[in-house]
Amino acid sequence: MLKLVERMLAGELPALARLITLVEREAPQTPEVMKEIHPYLGKAHVVGVTGPPGGGKSTLVDRLTQVARGQGLSVGIIAVDPTSPFSGGAVLGDRIRMQRHYLDPGVFIRSMATRGSRGGLPRGVRGVIKLLDAFGKDLILVETVGVGQTELDIVETADTVVVVLVPEAGDAVQTLKAGLMEIASIFVVNKADLPGADRLALEIESMLRLSPADFEWRPPVVITQALNDIGVEEVYRAVEEHRQHLQASGELERRRLQQRREELWQRVEQRLQERLRWLLWAGGLASLTEKVASGELDPYSAAEMIEEKLSRSWPGGG
Repeated sequence: MLKLVERMLAGELPALARLITLVEREAPQTPEVMKEIHPYLGKAHVVGVTGPPGGGKSTLVDRLTQVARGQGLSVGIIAVDPTSPFSGGAVLGDRIRMQRHYLDPGVFIRSMATRGSRGGLPRGVRGVIKLLDAFGKDLILVETVGVGQTELDIVETADTVVVVLVPEAGDAVQTLKAGLMEIASIFVVNKADLPGADRLALEIESMLRLSPADFEWRPPVVITQALNDIGVEEVYRAVEEHRQHLQASGELERRRLQQRREELWQRVEQRLQERLRWLLWAGGLASLTEKVASGELDPYSAAEMIEEKLSRSWPGGG
């Protein structure tokens, strides 16, 4: 495993792809991989591109990649797709979504399936971001699957969050609700050739004016036609301005510190859940699940029985 990590750090794409597969599948070697690459992290700027389905996120990511490559930057793309009911993998392939960049050695594209995640991002996406960072990518673009307001995982993962909306029925209402409105670093009103684009942009601006005045960063609203390369460079400049703001204000380090804390507790909770399931099975308490499911026992009583059993088996417990 150490040799594979060394090959990846030396710039070998096949080694990177193999390590991503291991991390995505949460293989037993994942903790070892994360330990080895830890000293090489923190250089890449991570940009999340989120918003309701049909907003043109993939096209925007494609065009932003083109601009970044023109600046000489190396780019990593993680395109999160719905899970296939047949294979369990991503429904859309990376070749379909980003054809123009597929053969570019300065761009690495990976499609990932949500695998039942309710927050818009699969559980292994943070590990994949770390691998791309350690590999030397300057910019990492994470396109979420587009599940609307529940897509809040991205704010705990990205440095900059770009929320993409379109002037169609429901988007304005969606924006004004808590959720997407609160996580955006930059708003993009895409498909500006459709009626209502200016009105949607004005509605967003109005909501932003109602935000607390002491915000150090007020999200800009950029109107685009990503398919026609209109407004894309303005979005890229906004991303760069936000990166500079984060660095100058110290917010970048504060944000990443909080992300590391969240990741720690997520890993702890995951391991405890796995350990708890094993203890329930080994301790003969698994039948309680069926009793609760059948209505024979209420969840509160079952939880108390499990807690009592675990407290007796825990070292030093009563």
